[in-house]
Amino acid sequence: MLEISSTPLVIIAILGTIGVILPIISIARKETGSNSFYAVIAFAALIVSIGYVAYQFVTEHVLPSALFSEDVLVDDAFGGFFAIAMLIVAIFTTVGSFNYMRKQNHPAVYYSLILLSTIGMVLVAYSTDLVMLFVAWELMSIPTYVLAGFMKRNPSSNEAALKYFLFGALSSAIIVYGISISYGLTGSTNIGEVIQGYSTLDPSFLPLALLSVGLFIAGFGFKMGLVPFHMWLPDTYEGAPTPITTLLAAGTKKAGFAAAIRIIILGMVALNLDWTLALGIIAVMTMTIGNIAAIMQKNLARMLAYSSIGHAGYILIGLAVAPFSSMGIQGSMYHILNHAVMKGAAFIAVGGIVTTLAVTNLDKLKGLGRRMPITSLGLVISLLALAGVPPLNGFWSKLMLFGGALDASSSLSWAPWLAIAGVLNSALSLAYYGWIMRKMYFEGETEKRVSEPKSVIAVMIFSMIFMVALGVYPDPIIKFVEMASPTIGLGITP
Repeated sequence: MLEISSTPLVIIAILGTIGVILPIISIARKETGSNSFYAVIAFAALIVSIGYVAYQFVTEHVLPSALFSEDVLVDDAFGGFFAIAMLIVAIFTTVGSFNYMRKQNHPAVYYSLILLSTIGMVLVAYSTDLVMLFVAWELMSIPTYVLAGFMKRNPSSNEAALKYFLFGALSSAIIVYGISISYGLTGSTNIGEVIQGYSTLDPSFLPLALLSVGLFIAGFGFKMGLVPFHMWLPDTYEGAPTPITTLLAAGTKKAGFAAAIRIIILGMVALNLDWTLALGIIAVMTMTIGNIAAIMQKNLARMLAYSSIGHAGYILIGLAVAPFSSMGIQGSMYHILNHAVMKGAAFIAVGGIVTTLAVTNLDKLKGLGRRMPITSLGLVISLLALAGVPPLNGFWSKLMLFGGALDASSSLSWAPWLAIAGVLNSALSLAYYGWIMRKMYFEGETEKRVSEPKSVIAVMIFSMIFMVALGVYPDPIIKFVEMASPTIGLGITP
């Protein structure tokens, strides 16, 4: 057996130490307006962290995906996969904040909160105990409540933070209620022991077990933006600082899915219940409502927020058919990684537009392709990748998702309809993505070029290389996904 390394502890040590000392350094230097110094330190800490996680994979010091463990944290490929995805988003957020925070106060606190929230996101992926999972969930959430309202004098930012906090507190309460029921039924908070206890539960307690799993899905569903738990998301994404919207849309959503995958096993395997139809219905509702609502938006941030809801529906397709198709769960995880980069790049591009031109209304994006060519190109490629246009990376993850639904047709007669709904919604998304592109490139012919933020350009260049290169040659990422994906089936035992 491979020796288990301490990747979660190393990440805690790196990011936690830097996150704590940044405000202390700020006090010692007696300056609150210097942005670049603290941004570079935070960026370096994140680079070291993702480098360490990648090193563990390269040197094969990582266990296969082990969703069940006696420890509260398990250093496996599943956790490492999500850690890499969420650290990429955190790096995007930090780099995208260089210009956004240049004239803002308290940059040390701002970057410190990003690092602390990143610790929580990573620990959610590595957690195999419900109490540890909840602690990590709160460590991820509480800093983002503050970050959403960081622009204290901006009423929209205050409103975003308030709505986010109220719905976040509600979701946390629902999760705690689910944990308390599962502990009362099994006498343990370890996920493996809870599943084992549920599998041998007295039939008279089955309704309570069912209630606990439903509470988990509802609680995590708030963070994932699933319908009908999505109400807070567009207002929060519109009002929060744009780089923080990147963290919320491309980062915390992934933590919600990391937790949800464990709950899928809890409901499908331990209770031997058929959750597939319910999850399939939620997936179709989520992607359809998200895309239809996006078409009606005039604000770019709100449009991307509803688009993010739609993509949560795509990812849920893979989870719905997971017990009957290994391609389903692999497609979900593949799209989770792709979405982290695609959506992260899109919101960083919006942040660059806001910083440079102070506009987000679609009607004011005329001629953006001439005014900010690199940012516009990065935004266009990310939108096309989100739509699943070949040969970009989003095409392959959607192909695997829809292929998983078709693969499960021998066991689920209705599964192909999930693939059909996904294809139709992807086509529908091209309507509002195309609207954005038309405004940028086919209107406003007299616009002149402006100086683009270098940090945004850096994110755009990395993202374009990622989306194009891994669209042309996706084999390395597909193998990575296959290695990190857990085996979900009715024959699994903890």
